[in-house]
Amino acid sequence: MTSPNDDETLRRFNEAIAGMGVDDLRALTGALFDRGRAALVPPSARPANRRRPRRHDVVTLRVRVDLNDADPAIWRRLDLRSDLTLDVVHQVLQDAFAWTDSHLHRFALGSDVWDRDADVFLCPYDVEDPDGEDVGTPEQDVRLDETLAEPGDVLHYLYDYGDNWDVTVRLEEVLPADATTPPAVCIAGRRAAPPDDSGSVRDAESLAELLDDPAHFDPDELNTQLARPYYALRDRGFAPRLLELVNMLGYVEPGVELADRLVPLGSEPARPSSDELAAALRPHLWFLDRPGDGGIPLTAAGYLKPADVEAVAALIPTMAGWIGKANREDLTVPVRSFRESLVKPLGLLRKYRGRLLLTRAGAACRDLPDVLFDHLAARLAPSNERTFAGDADVLVLAHAAVSTGADLPLRSIASLLTEVGYQYSDGDPITEYAVPVHDGAASVLLDVSDTPAVYPHRYRVSPVAAALGRAALTA
Repeated sequence: MTSPNDDETLRRFNEAIAGMGVDDLRALTGALFDRGRAALVPPSARPANRRRPRRHDVVTLRVRVDLNDADPAIWRRLDLRSDLTLDVVHQVLQDAFAWTDSHLHRFALGSDVWDRDADVFLCPYDVEDPDGEDVGTPEQDVRLDETLAEPGDVLHYLYDYGDNWDVTVRLEEVLPADATTPPAVCIAGRRAAPPDDSGSVRDAESLAELLDDPAHFDPDELNTQLARPYYALRDRGFAPRLLELVNMLGYVEPGVELADRLVPLGSEPARPSSDELAAALRPHLWFLDRPGDGGIPLTAAGYLKPADVEAVAALIPTMAGWIGKANREDLTVPVRSFRESLVKPLGLLRKYRGRLLLTRAGAACRDLPDVLFDHLAARLAPSNERTFAGDADVLVLAHAAVSTGADLPLRSIASLLTEVGYQYSDGDPITEYAVPVHDGAASVLLDVSDTPAVYPHRYRVSPVAAALGRAALTA
């Protein structure tokens, strides 16, 4: 039964569309559908924030983790540090069930991860998916103690939206912790977990066809996994993309060796002295001092003038062995590359009306090598982008950080880039010649030195460059 108001609304609608053609009607229909979809979840109907306040202290949360609907039960009892973020808890659960982290996942507070009223915590892919319609919080922004506070509290976890491995994490006890408490320890458990891509089978008969011994579970084996470098590096504040690469490279010896060498560095490595920084950053400091109040004048073609080229060429380490007079910037590649790096990506200089001027950051670093060092570390800090250039920079920084006084191992870096899936267009593995050394992180690090970069050690990593690599990875 309709009301008079409904009848009037319908009459006005019919009048409005009476003169419309087919294209106009299609456009109107699409707009109405879009409006309807948006109205399905209005802002006021979005799930409430179910998170608890973060604890001021760090404790151990003893949880029981069950693979739902498994028969017999498949479970693990874990001690987890309360300050772990959910991206780390995800890795713990992957290790706990011997899964390979090959699929999407999510966490949720509520009755189920797909419930509309659940407070959902999304994996990076779901956060970045431009076509995704999920409303949720990035998992790396949420701590475990925001989801589990009192015994009996439950956190839901789902791995692989196809096989639908749904897991319940239930808090059993809150225990004390101290500075030596590891991120995660397995206390007990029962039965082997079903392997990835096995169709979500959970019964003993089906698992017997997939596993050699479905009843097998060894807490010591899991604790060996939980003691691997990934967790120590995460605990020490290393860049997320480095941690992802460490995980991906955990099955090849060079990757394991690199991670093992990074662990002792810690999140706050020893810093070079101001004098050491001033000596290693001489060309940078020259460019910051030279502009004065009027800037560095450029030629009509936009290059440094000959006198300035000669002056700074004597300071740039990678100029060693350069053949030529080194008085024309267009013919002196190391000088031009160095100067361009100070504009972008380092953001210390800018071009304006035929002159090089200091940026605000450049002015703040002038005559202050310690401030300049921190600025360079921040600018070199890895992003989370998954590109060849980005991953090459991460591996360059990591190898530089552990290579004080040694040459940057370009061949090893190339091999690891191949291991994580990069290759030439013809399918051949990456070689050392593809590792960018004339731009990106390598070009910056190789010019941070108080000694010339002479052949055959053109890629030697100075102590200050190694410290800069470490600082960038933990910035």
